[in-house]
Amino acid sequence: MLTRLKAKSERKLAKQICKVVLDHFENQYSKELGDAWNTVRGVLTSPSCWQYAVLLNRFSFPFELEKDLHLKGYHSLFPESLPYYPKSMKCYLSRTPHRMPSERHQLGNLKKYYLLNAASLLPVLALDLRDGEKVLDLCAAPGGKSVALMQCAYPGYLHCNEYDSLRLRWLRETLESFIPQPLVNVIKVSELDGREMGDAWPETFDKVLVDAPCSNDRSWLFSSDPQKAACRINQRRNLPVLQIELLRSAIKALRPGGLLVYSTCTLSKAENQDVISEILNSYSNIMPVDIKEMARTCSRDFTFAPTGQECGLLVIPDKGKAWGPMYVAKLKKSWTT
Repeated sequence: MLTRLKAKSERKLAKQICKVVLDHFENQYSKELGDAWNTVRGVLTSPSCWQYAVLLNRFSFPFELEKDLHLKGYHSLFPESLPYYPKSMKCYLSRTPHRMPSERHQLGNLKKYYLLNAASLLPVLALDLRDGEKVLDLCAAPGGKSVALMQCAYPGYLHCNEYDSLRLRWLRETLESFIPQPLVNVIKVSELDGREMGDAWPETFDKVLVDAPCSNDRSWLFSSDPQKAACRINQRRNLPVLQIELLRSAIKALRPGGLLVYSTCTLSKAENQDVISEILNSYSNIMPVDIKEMARTCSRDFTFAPTGQECGLLVIPDKGKAWGPMYVAKLKKSWTT
């Protein structure tokens, strides 16, 4: 009976897949990923196998919750011995597609955990946040990475920016749900065009995260309106221009010696490796930071595709590791031009 229900559910989901988008991805990613695309496609088009990590909120979770996750077969995301993994961050994974129920937003009550794609923590960890640093989350909504940053350290100042007014409300609600009031005082939320942040806050931040607007492969595949999907695909070629402009602004806002992490949730080479190559070719004071060690130490829980870059990682969805897509690149601003 359960098998029949699962099969029926998967058939229903298959009908919702937008053929326009799937055909577009098929054409592009079969060239860029080669044989790996067949496995990636199978995972992306099967939401029933997608996994959700549980990021515990260090400001409110009870220890009974952690024990309960262990009993359900969850395990810690990273070995605690990793040099870049802060002990204050607690994230648990299940090897099966089990999803914890979402918690409702209640004003004045902090949520105990945040459900997320585990790969989205890699940009946060790559930023290597330390207590007291000034941090800019340039494209912050819906707020998951801002929340994750606060699990890693106590920044002296965290600036969360979001240009879209609807997403800004979502960001504010997320911060209210996870961050206690005393710490909210070190967080500033703004609604500026990210391309203007560098001029508004020149050489201000120790660390900058640019989780850029991109072709969201997972959500695009399930676009309900084929015409809107076709429009998105036509506009897709303009996204790298926006992403480069956001990075240029982020570089202006970054102090000399500071670190910048760029991330997307797409497999697209044009929005990932090509964008970073353009930046590296345009700036003599922006240096790549080797993060290949992160791929080696995280291979138990993530599958990585080659990027041809020492500073860039690409997480691809895989069977039993249904995380990603997630591209992460790490750059440093030198003291001299």
